[in-house]
Amino acid sequence: SNLMASSHCKQTDRNVVFLMGEFGRLYEQQYAVALFNKMRFDLEGGGGPQNQLLHRKVPLKNKSIFSGALFQYLEENKKWRNRFLFIPDSYNINYYENKQAHDRGLHPKGTINCAGYRVLTSMEEYLELLNTSLPGVKAKVGSSPFLKCATQFPLILWHPYARHYYFYVVTEKEQQKWSAVFQDCVRHTNNGLSEECKVQTPAFTDAVRLYRQAHGHYGTWDMMCGTPPQILANLVMETLLPEMRDLITPKLKGKMHERQRNWMLISDAVYGLVQSQTQAQYEAVVQSCEAGRPPLETTIRTDMDQIITSKEHVTSKIRALVLPKAEKLLKVSIQPYISSILDALMEPTSRGFFEVKDLFFRELVDMSKNLLNDGNKEKLGEHMDKISMLAFHPVKMQSCYEKVETLSLEGLQQRFDVSSPSVFVQRAQILMREQMDDAVYTFEQLLHKSLEGQEQEDLSKTIQGCQDRVIKKFDYDSSTVRKKFFREALLQIFIPYMLKQLSPSCSAELPSFQELIFEDFSRFILVENIFEEVVLHTVMKDIMLAVKEAAVQRRHNLYRDSIVLTDSDPNLLLLGENPPIDWAEEYGGGQEEVDGENTGDPEVQKRRRVKQVVSMIQIEGNASVLPNESSLEVPAVDDIPEEGTEVRSDTSLSQKSEKQVSNGTKEDVKKNAVDDKPPTNRSVLKEEESTTERSLQGTEIKSAIDCETAAEDVKPTSSCEEGARINPADTNKDTTSSTEKPSDSPVREVEAVTSEQQENHITASTQESHTENPIAPSQHDNSGFQSPTNEAAEEEQQGGKKECNDSETGEDTGKGEIAHMDHQ
Repeated sequence: SNLMASSHCKQTDRNVVFLMGEFGRLYEQQYAVALFNKMRFDLEGGGGPQNQLLHRKVPLKNKSIFSGALFQYLEENKKWRNRFLFIPDSYNINYYENKQAHDRGLHPKGTINCAGYRVLTSMEEYLELLNTSLPGVKAKVGSSPFLKCATQFPLILWHPYARHYYFYVVTEKEQQKWSAVFQDCVRHTNNGLSEECKVQTPAFTDAVRLYRQAHGHYGTWDMMCGTPPQILANLVMETLLPEMRDLITPKLKGKMHERQRNWMLISDAVYGLVQSQTQAQYEAVVQSCEAGRPPLETTIRTDMDQIITSKEHVTSKIRALVLPKAEKLLKVSIQPYISSILDALMEPTSRGFFEVKDLFFRELVDMSKNLLNDGNKEKLGEHMDKISMLAFHPVKMQSCYEKVETLSLEGLQQRFDVSSPSVFVQRAQILMREQMDDAVYTFEQLLHKSLEGQEQEDLSKTIQGCQDRVIKKFDYDSSTVRKKFFREALLQIFIPYMLKQLSPSCSAELPSFQELIFEDFSRFILVENIFEEVVLHTVMKDIMLAVKEAAVQRRHNLYRDSIVLTDSDPNLLLLGENPPIDWAEEYGGGQEEVDGENTGDPEVQKRRRVKQVVSMIQIEGNASVLPNESSLEVPAVDDIPEEGTEVRSDTSLSQKSEKQVSNGTKEDVKKNAVDDKPPTNRSVLKEEESTTERSLQGTEIKSAIDCETAAEDVKPTSSCEEGARINPADTNKDTTSSTEKPSDSPVREVEAVTSEQQENHITASTQESHTENPIAPSQHDNSGFQSPTNEAAEEEQQGGKKECNDSETGEDTGKGEIAHMDHQ
């Protein structure tokens, strides 16, 4: 901050003022032209096929995209902290201290606007990009302490100008899910220019393009992403960043990673300052143009015919100058490459749209199969509530997006000044998402209309009929959308190249044509725009012919232009005017009401009612951990691990697990131990056993194991009569095993400590077996080994054996088995 406090801030202000001054002039010119084109289009109308699928106006109403917990690196204290991330329908990432802070409606710790970012999942890829940001400072993997993660699953948001964000998760499955969500946030925020604005958006894009062309930058631009103020800030940083790098790099001191970190902080501070200035100045320019719009509209309505006639006259003059040069350039440098570039665009794009169709089909088939077993409308509502947001589920749509990411223009990028295919990839992915949502929305309206007054047994048949209708409409619209995308992509590739080649020879003569335009119409007719239109129409004929040939050959399921389904389903258009369908509320298949939802702040209730598109991440094999909750704090590499925190965490978990025993709480176990006090003869036995404490241990353990094995073969049936001490079968087994010992050798009892679950289980079985037995056998410690017996005890067992033989044998078996288990 000290480095940029003085002269660098002034340099930044000068760059912003210069750019916004030139941009403001271009925007005012293009605003009037865009207004004229919009009003002319409204009067004359446009051709082209009509879409067959319905379009949802507000797709994410009362919806959120995703929320969950992961670890984030904090620049302030150089430590990793657990953060709760919430992504609303705006696709901005809000991160909180924890989930409770979000539920209480507190302000987030920070908000990330993902426009212009790239999602990275490896440190190698990140360090490779980091090395290009600061010349002369090269980083190796693992050399920078603040970049080290505790796991092998990082998630990094990289930006050429703004701050970088570092996250990590503990499993590969989490990384894939978060990566898909982050990429969807980048994809959505990059598409920040609204297509609904028929005047402001064209005026802005044309002004930016003309500004870059005036500075020698033709071709596609990767940073044409985000809202207009963000794009203008990127435009400023495109020229300001190299100047800053040359001035600041020699003044950076310290180790390699410290210099890289300081450079990123300086770049982020400058970018934030530039963005705040461009936003204020852009809003002022837009307000000025909007204020002057009414008189412009009046002039256009009054002189529409004269303006069109004057424009056509000037166009014919410019065409005579440009056409011979353009056709020569087209024949030599453009026509040989049209088919190859079209093939490179069609293959991955068509595979992506086919995957969208297959995903939509699979979801409906799965729903039909589930409804065959339990086909009621409540289950249908549950399934449709999930399918309605299928297009905005980044994890499910990821398989579709990946098909397009294979698009490559290798060998053609440098020739036609294409920076990277990412511009076309993201545009295709946005069209795929829109196509999926149109198909889902159309299916919703058809199914809802068909279910009115129908019985439940017709559900599968109704779903199948609606599905077939939507699939046919999807094929037609998919062909229309892809053909339009191919034409626009080819124009974006060829037009900048042709303008760059023709401008040196034509730009000097263009101002002379301005004299042919009446002064009253000069705001709506610009010779620079006419020059570009002439070049566009020159190459457009060959592009249309190439796309038409691909459609005639039925390549990638493209329809011919002669196949036009105009008003094929007029009743469907009426359904598009219906309000959105809330399947959860109408059919009772929605999420259950959260406890306490009707109490508290109305804003909190509203947040709880917001449904999430993507389900929460559950780590397999770790069900004991609550979702989105963690008290772990992973320290930085150069810090000492917080062992006290881990011990406290483990202690709390162990205390929690002690209470969750199988047959009751820990207090119940203690109570049972107090109630079942051993009789007096038990204490006598313990005194006798203590005198033989240092005897043979291995032989007795073997005897205990034999007794346990034999006891498992006996199935308990009922309790023995009063006074029965042990099962005769068990006594015989003890006697048999004791014959292996010396007759005069003492026996020792081994005291062992077992878990509270075993203690609870044995105590419960003891209570059950001695409910009606006033003379209960002595209770032994839960050691896992058999208690030894002396001669007195053996005689007592023989007496019990005789009593059991005189009584019912079945009851003795069950009673003796339980008594034997108590001794174990």
